Amino acid sequence: MRTIRRGGEVETEIRKSRFLCALARVDDEDAARGFIAERRREHWSAAHNCTAYVLGEDGGVQRSSDDGEPGGTAGVPMLEVLRHRGLTDTVAVVTRYFGGVKLGAGGLIRAYGSAVSAAVDEVGVLERRRLLVVDVFADYVLGGRLESDLRGSSHTVRDVAYGDRVRIEVALPEAELADFGVRLAELTGGRAQSQVRGSTVVEVEP
Repeated sequence: MRTIRRGGEVETEIRKSRFLCALARVDDEDAARGFIAERRREHWSAAHNCTAYVLGEDGGVQRSSDDGEPGGTAGVPMLEVLRHRGLTDTVAVVTRYFGGVKLGAGGLIRAYGSAVSAAVDEVGVLERRRLLVVDVFADYVLGGRLESDLRGSSHTVRDVAYGDRVRIEVALPEAELADFGVRLAELTGGRAQSQVRGSTVVEVEP
């Protein structure tokens, strides 16, 4: 899945109607609802404040609202853009200030969808990847060189701690775990140990 790089707002004008799309990163439904309520307070005089959000690591929570527009012409196309882009933990609110020209169902669907697309293009996206967190233990003689080797590899060194031994915390894809073990043995002559401690989600450029 992906998420937006940052929150932001983009305005588009279609046949005299103004469409303001505001995006925000949110962790749960309370945060999504809070952002929606805030936008509705700010734009209380607008004709419509239509909404859509996707939440959860797998994008399993999806909600949308047409806020008075004809059914299926606003919230659904907004949600479809978020889903098509593979975004999660993202809320979109499109505020419409009516310009006096009716757009028709097809025009509304295109307008609300394009408003969200334009905003996503503006703020950018980040890829979310689940990685294993692996602790590597080595004695002090090996620790410095091993840390340097790991930092020079494609893996992410998240932390280094010094106790009875050196502990280097590394994040890597599960598919690379076996090769990592082999590489670690080669680098240290089998004198370092590793164990999977859990997993984490990281955000990287797509």
